[in-house]
Amino acid sequence: MNAIAEPATPVQAVTTQDGLLSLRIRQIRYEAQGINSYELSCPHGGELPAFEAGAHIDVHIQPGLIRQYSLCNPPHERHRYVIAVLRDANGRGGSRALHDALHVQQIITISPPRNHFQLDPKARRSILLAGGIGITPIKAMAHFLESQGQPFELHYCTRNTDTAAFGTDMAAWQAQGQLHLHLDNGNPEQGLNLKDLLAQAPEGTHVYYCGPAGFMLACSQASAHWPTGSVHCEHFKAPEPAADTHSLPAGAFIAQIASTGQRIDVAPEQTLSDALNQAGVPIATSCVSGLCGTCRVNYLQGEVDHQDYILSPDEQAHCLTACVSRARSGVLVLDL
Repeated sequence: MNAIAEPATPVQAVTTQDGLLSLRIRQIRYEAQGINSYELSCPHGGELPAFEAGAHIDVHIQPGLIRQYSLCNPPHERHRYVIAVLRDANGRGGSRALHDALHVQQIITISPPRNHFQLDPKARRSILLAGGIGITPIKAMAHFLESQGQPFELHYCTRNTDTAAFGTDMAAWQAQGQLHLHLDNGNPEQGLNLKDLLAQAPEGTHVYYCGPAGFMLACSQASAHWPTGSVHCEHFKAPEPAADTHSLPAGAFIAQIASTGQRIDVAPEQTLSDALNQAGVPIATSCVSGLCGTCRVNYLQGEVDHQDYILSPDEQAHCLTACVSRARSGVLVLDL
């Protein structure tokens, strides 16, 4: 009698000792002017860790060069991650290095996905607003909402058809009446009228937006009257501080390591992450703007001036981002 074969257990992605993933670049695709997408998969097949719409990964482009990119493929896919990157000539060099250095078949290191830009499961309808390369997390949201049969409308704002990415998916959503493409030809006044679009705040409707600084400010202003908790956003860059504020407040403090008792002086114009690294307490950083969560650390005692853009009030009660957070108290005890 032939034995009944047991169902095959899916092969899982191999992680490194520090929990990172080593994946192969399976495909690089031209998506729009200055934008390439990168498909990443397990070198020998297998499933990748699951991710939610709005999630991003850290990409280790070169030694010491880590950048965050949103996953833009449907979240139900476990065989691949897809990111899309705009080559930014005026950026900090990450996108240029990625465009120039990465190639098909190359093995790269990434973090498992994490999410600071979740869809609200209580939303009965979603308005998705994307400016330029901000389409990447928004696209994943549209895929998920479509798969769940949940109503949404997607407004994609870009300069012209040459800069509009993901043509196949966008064409399908446009044909179904779910996508509204807004081309401003470089003049925002010719684009989407956010004030009119968001004038009403229907009960159960949630707004999600992502894009460059000017777009983010316009969305924030247009949705300011919406109920608390119904508007969600993700910044690619930290908003410009007001003219009368400082990125690092005056005043030194002491960071105390709970496990060893080590006390580390943090100078008035020094970041907590820099002080820790210089004292031999390694803290990984990436965005150095309080946007990505790479340098997230728990604390046990002390009053914190957070200055981040990702932690919820509940998380801020016990957690901080070491690249921008400081202590208002004389001593900050870190759970390290």
